Amino acid sequence: MSLRHVRIAGFNVENLFNRARALDQRTWAAGRPVLESYQRICALLEEIEYTAEIQQEIRRELTRLGLLRGDTAKFARLRQNRGRLLRRKRDGHVEVVAGGRGDWIGWVELTTDRVDELALFNTARVLQDVGADIVGVVEAESRIALKRFADAALGPRYPHVMVVDGNDERGIDVGVLSGRDFPLVTQRTHVDDADATGRVFSRDCAEYHFGSPGGPTIAVLVNHFKSKGYGDKIASDATRKRQATRVAEIYRDLVGAGIDHVVVLGDLNDTPESEPLAPLLGGSDLRDISEHANFDDGGRPGTYGSCTARNKLDYVLLSPPLWARATGGGISRRGVWGGRNGTLWSIYDTMTRPVHAGSDHAAIYADIDL
Repeated sequence: MSLRHVRIAGFNVENLFNRARALDQRTWAAGRPVLESYQRICALLEEIEYTAEIQQEIRRELTRLGLLRGDTAKFARLRQNRGRLLRRKRDGHVEVVAGGRGDWIGWVELTTDRVDELALFNTARVLQDVGADIVGVVEAESRIALKRFADAALGPRYPHVMVVDGNDERGIDVGVLSGRDFPLVTQRTHVDDADATGRVFSRDCAEYHFGSPGGPTIAVLVNHFKSKGYGDKIASDATRKRQATRVAEIYRDLVGAGIDHVVVLGDLNDTPESEPLAPLLGGSDLRDISEHANFDDGGRPGTYGSCTARNKLDYVLLSPPLWARATGGGISRRGVWGGRNGTLWSIYDTMTRPVHAGSDHAAIYADIDL
């Protein structure tokens, strides 16, 4: 694009190199309860005191993860680096011997599989085809992984690469890629933002400020809200609503500080009319690029899975000064497997099986005349 224009995109890349085995679409029926047990065991192990009731629950969750008899199972691994959580006796009896978090150093982690090489290639094809100047990346495992991927697969297009570790213990974080003409000038993390309930963000609302050629500084807030895929629906909805509320507050604070060219983007894990997203989509003056008259959704409004309206999960939201300069946008879904048989829309010729998909999310982008 010319220097008078900027294209800003959001893309959930589903981890670039190593992905938790429990998140694999082929094993999702087994993976979902694993993630629920993993979330619970992580919380239990942080308790200051392991009461008899907590020890019993630790044993139950470890059993569900396959870790009671050994430190490594199909979907998870128990690290006991110093001290012991468990004592396994020769007769097969296993007991929790740690009295609390201070008695041992260790954790439970999810086992990972390397992402299919063709999937990585198709992830790169999506980014090449979109050709955005600034990309908010969702589910990047680390800055090093994202940097290696960008350098190897995309060449010199994105010299500016940043990922800040967030709160997700599975290692799925949010980050950015930007071109030479849009340098990263400021960054801020919101991992510790809290409300009356506690810490707000499941990952982060990472705040990145970019310079532009002869134009304004653009602040981009990259988000990955709490998933609807597992856990209690009421609790998950409440978490997303808290996250939407806090992002709206951060946005208003930026505007109040004189930074009015703001983009909020990412995988918000809910639909536009949903109550959890109302504080952000209805309670602020941000506008969704998909509402623009020149937005091309390819005949489908969704960005995930089969890309129906109820699968509209990914957003690029613009503040009024950016919305006034927006010229259009679109969805790039050729890297997403097109439904059960891959035929719902045109996909890359390098995708012959679902495992080859660049992501199960489409990239979404906005074009703005600076």
